[in-house]
Amino acid sequence: MVAESMKKGFVLTSSTISFTVCFMIWMMFAVIGIPIKESLGLNETQFGLLAATPVLTGSLTRLPLGMMTDRFGGRIVLFCLMLSTVLPIYLVSMATEFWHFLVVGLFVGLAGGSFSVGIAYVAKWFDRKNQGLAMGIFGAGNAGAALTKLIAPAIVVAFGWQMVPKVYALIMLVAAILFWFFSFDNKEHRIHSEVSFRDQLSVLKDPNIWRYCQYYSFVFGGYVALALWMTKYYVGEYGFDLKTAALFAAAFSLPGGILRALGGWFSDKYGAHSVTWWVMWVCWICLFIMSYPETEFTIKTVNGPQSFNLHLSPTVFTILLFTVGVAMAFGKASVYKYISDEYPDNIGAVSGIVGLAGGLGGFILPIMFGVLLDLTAVRSSAFMLMYGITWVSLIWMYSIEVRRMSLMGSRGSKVESQQDKIDS
Repeated sequence: MVAESMKKGFVLTSSTISFTVCFMIWMMFAVIGIPIKESLGLNETQFGLLAATPVLTGSLTRLPLGMMTDRFGGRIVLFCLMLSTVLPIYLVSMATEFWHFLVVGLFVGLAGGSFSVGIAYVAKWFDRKNQGLAMGIFGAGNAGAALTKLIAPAIVVAFGWQMVPKVYALIMLVAAILFWFFSFDNKEHRIHSEVSFRDQLSVLKDPNIWRYCQYYSFVFGGYVALALWMTKYYVGEYGFDLKTAALFAAAFSLPGGILRALGGWFSDKYGAHSVTWWVMWVCWICLFIMSYPETEFTIKTVNGPQSFNLHLSPTVFTILLFTVGVAMAFGKASVYKYISDEYPDNIGAVSGIVGLAGGLGGFILPIMFGVLLDLTAVRSSAFMLMYGITWVSLIWMYSIEVRRMSLMGSRGSKVESQQDKIDS
């Protein structure tokens, strides 16, 4: 008989590894999409659509998969989900037309739905005071985005892009089998059978959920979008080759994944609101700097005209990008801390809708990056868009959370002063 503490450890470890593999495959087109773009002669908008297509199905399936997890248990749902993607992943290697990649990519995208399954599965194995850390550790599987930037370019250079999906299909099959043998089920974690899907969805009437959707569409959707876009950005902006560009892009993807566990710990210690508030401010400052395009200008001085050039070097840009990745890692954990605190009995459904919003952000943003680049011919326009989204989140958070907490604090002070007068 396996002890309960060991079961928790096995569940967390096997789920995290499985999610890492799923996320690695979900981000596959961030690398192989570049040689595919060249061979098919795609424009920037088409490349954005190619990279984002798997994100669409991974997003749309998060809500139903989260609800199924609440009802049937995470072990069986995640295992079946992983198996269902093996054949589509392999079929990517056989695609030759743009529409082939879009259709097969939709099925590959199911791997992205693993998040709402795993997060609900893991959370129910841990008590409330440790849920933030546990969910953060699981969410560190986002580092799969960095892993694919380390593995896929080497395969592309050595064997061609067609070998990547063949290798990834085998990895997914092995990961699914290992997950099944090293995970456990607990029927007490399932909701009662008499609870209907309509009852599960009733919680979505809570307006707070839509605020969390906005936060997560930035910290996760923005993370996915930039993880898909940055390899190509480095190639176009700085003229790097594929392997070098992917390595620099991993400076964003890696901390954005593995530091999520630390973000969960901070959220347990300082609260979801405090962590999310500072995450938004850090991203707002960095994105403002990154959004400024390379600029040459001349001013008249007493000594004659003086010319200046404003440009972010690869080193400075990567430091800013790394900082945004760290902040987003913390933000992804803190948003789900909100959910585990406020909806402990319905984590699957709520995490599904919030994850869906985040995933849709990851689908829409790369396409918008491509459209803006085609329209403006300014590469940093992607960061201009991200800066605007951050500003919306900050305003919403201030008006609903910060201002309300300030008002409650001032009212509390008045009540205390009145009580002091009565006592005196």
